[in-house]
Amino acid sequence: MAAAAAMPFALTARDAHAQIDVAHSTITATSKQMNVPVEGKFTKFSAQLAFDPAQPAAGSAKVDVDMTSYDLGDETYNDEVRGKDWFDTKRFPGATFVSSAIAPAGADKFNVTGKLTIKGKSQTVVVPVTVTTQGAAHVFDGALTIRRSQYDIGLGEWKDTSVVADDVVIKFHFVGAGK
Repeated sequence: MAAAAAMPFALTARDAHAQIDVAHSTITATSKQMNVPVEGKFTKFSAQLAFDPAQPAAGSAKVDVDMTSYDLGDETYNDEVRGKDWFDTKRFPGATFVSSAIAPAGADKFNVTGKLTIKGKSQTVVVPVTVTTQGAAHVFDGALTIRRSQYDIGLGEWKDTSVVADDVVIKFHFVGAGK
């Protein structure tokens, strides 16, 4: 059972105020249950961004994830993670990342700072993002490790991190789609 959220990314000035091509983009979350990796993917998410790599501090990103769309490949498991002890999607159907700062971190790399909110709990995170070009599209890849306990994911019998590890790795691959 994994927690996930959304990650930010960047586009060139030509693509400023763009969204991502959701059909070619992914967000996954991997946790470890009894030391075995368990990966799920979010099938519904959106993002709005504005960014010029020549002026990264002027950029911004907002990503929204539909937590009900988390798919572990089995409907029984999906129902379990949507429940109160995990994502509690009846009360908290979405997760959000909103950037507050973007800074260069080397060639084609940026550190994006912002608030990650899951289950009503917000934490400041720094997301490393690598920007590449594939044809005419800008591609943004990154991974961020969060602690599920900071977001109250895994309550009751699942609060014990010896069965399901506290660390969850969120990976994203976003393909920019200019407007």
